Amino acid sequence: MSDKQQVLYDVPGPKAVRRDRLYNVIFTVAIIGLVAWIVQAAWARGVLDDRWQVLFQGAKGFDGWDVWKRLLWDGLVMGTLKAVVIAVPIVAVLALVLTIARQAPMRIVRWTAYGFTHVFRGIPVLLLMYFGVIALDWALLPSVVFGLVVYNTAVVAEILRAGIAALPKGQKEAGLSIGLSPLATMLRIQLPQAIRIMLPALISQIVVLLKDTSLGFIIGYVELLAVTKNLYNFFGSSSIAPLVLASAVIYISVNMLVARLATWLEGRMRRSPHIAQPADGGDVAAPDLAARAAFGAGGGGGGAR
Repeated sequence: MSDKQQVLYDVPGPKAVRRDRLYNVIFTVAIIGLVAWIVQAAWARGVLDDRWQVLFQGAKGFDGWDVWKRLLWDGLVMGTLKAVVIAVPIVAVLALVLTIARQAPMRIVRWTAYGFTHVFRGIPVLLLMYFGVIALDWALLPSVVFGLVVYNTAVVAEILRAGIAALPKGQKEAGLSIGLSPLATMLRIQLPQAIRIMLPALISQIVVLLKDTSLGFIIGYVELLAVTKNLYNFFGSSSIAPLVLASAVIYISVNMLVARLATWLEGRMRRSPHIAQPADGGDVAAPDLAARAAFGAGGGGGGAR
């Protein structure tokens, strides 16, 4: 193990290794016991009976494919993911504008952006959806997207602002010193680093946005949760557990795919030549990063002079 890997903690000795192995065995046995107890309790209550056939054989004229088609296509794709695909790009653009406005030299612009962020972060998404349906008299999909966009724009803008605030002040000063405008300094130097720093929080917020689409069920929007409810109302109360579990598995699978996408994206950003990476794991020197940004702004051969 290299010295860099030993900075935060010491190499465990034989006693510590034995203790860690013992703890792993204890926790593994405990988890297996808990799972076995849950399965046994479900079996005793009759939950593991033939009601699960609704997911594979169907019932009342429907086969298993019809059930999964309604869950995956009608619920997930045409309901949940449709709203997410529309909302996420709008949130990204508006949050970027709001973040830039928070750094604007004009006080009225900064105060307006600050007020928007702090007001709409505190309003429930469902209330915004109701506002779209009742006050604006919009259809269900625009109302759902409106609620998701307004709330998540405020949250994402605050995440980006926190990422920019976490950067050393020398980053901005170096960009200004070589002739970049404040806007160019933010777009070319500060924001790429802030996005990379706050990427886990940004991905978590996308997951929150995806789950918040289920609130559209309350105003009548047909998404995964609404389709699940319609199905178990049709098949009967005995199908509630299988269908709800199937919906939970779908939600978890999609969120895991989003997490994997975030890991892949973070790896690409770390390898990107447009984002300066320190060789020793420390902070990138501000003048060096500003020089790279200026070099890129000059088209590769003609940087700032």
